[in-house]
Amino acid sequence: MRRYWLVFSQAVTVLLAAWFVVATLKPEWLGRPSVDRATGVSLIEAPPAPPGVAPPGSLRAAAQKASAAVVSINTSKASGAGPQGNDPWFRFFFGERGLQPQAGLGSGVIISPEGYILTNNHVIEGADQIEVVLNDSRSTRARVVGTDPESDLAILKIDLDRLPVITLGNSDALQVGDQVLAIGNPFGVGQTVTSGIVSALGRNQLGINTFENFIQTDAAINPGNSGGALVDVNGQLLGINTAIYSRSGGSMGIGFAIPVSTAKMVLESIVRDGVVRRGWIGVEPADLSPDLKETFGIKARRGVLITGVLQDGPAAQAGIRPGDVIVQINEREIASVSELLTQVAALKPGTPTRMRLQRRDDALDLTVTPGLRPRPQR
Repeated sequence: MRRYWLVFSQAVTVLLAAWFVVATLKPEWLGRPSVDRATGVSLIEAPPAPPGVAPPGSLRAAAQKASAAVVSINTSKASGAGPQGNDPWFRFFFGERGLQPQAGLGSGVIISPEGYILTNNHVIEGADQIEVVLNDSRSTRARVVGTDPESDLAILKIDLDRLPVITLGNSDALQVGDQVLAIGNPFGVGQTVTSGIVSALGRNQLGINTFENFIQTDAAINPGNSGGALVDVNGQLLGINTAIYSRSGGSMGIGFAIPVSTAKMVLESIVRDGVVRRGWIGVEPADLSPDLKETFGIKARRGVLITGVLQDGPAAQAGIRPGDVIVQINEREIASVSELLTQVAALKPGTPTRMRLQRRDDALDLTVTPGLRPRPQR
């Protein structure tokens, strides 16, 4: 019995000694604050996390996956001397101001190993030189493959090896409330990642582009972010950051991105044809209102009123008349002018298309062969 008691007392002594050492040197292991000997301040430090393991709720993996394929775009444009540039008094007082090049800043996304980059048209419009800086600090000149001002998208190409490429996501599956990240180079401070949620979908009639179907997000987007990536929690591309609503010039939590579905269509058209080929039927549409319904005697609850038809245009040749209401295109409901414009533009020129109309009390099904939408004049 005495022997067991001796073993027990020795074990207790060892445990107390170990506890004393831990409490003195590593009190945080016991959940107690450690005391800084120099300041006397008590601090509670968390145990170090295992290397390579992200804390719960972290978006680290998505940011790391997508950031490698997001680039910074620096542009320069030679400025003309202007009407006062030849005035010697103007040059004496103000110097050669008119000859200074204008610099621009934006972002872009590498979307293929061949070096194709998606960005905004307004980022590179009018630029004489375009420099692309990768996240790994490599830089190179880029050439413009094609632009589409009506969607504010442009395609660049660079010639470098071992390019990181972003994975395209499904913007059509987005829902309000989904988490997103915005990646770009705001104000030229360097690549920056901000987070937020999808605030709204299908934003249009903002007066930004001809074709508008924006993803709205509260992830911070600032000047320099244009052309950058909007990605999901898996690091997949959902949109191209394009514009913000702001009274100060900085982020106010209302940013807009072009869906990747639209960007993919523009990319494929430009790479294949050099231009974006959109459908056109030659009509003047108007949103239905109670006054218009009463004036034209319209019975349809939803649709777009045709107020004018271009003579000998595709719509006129198909039998569409002023006063008709387009209700469906290829069995897809049409409720606004922006929807009609988007659906018609998505049609392939020269391919017959079925449209359903309401003409007073009669429902009509017509086959319209869209033409090629004229390019906008500058």
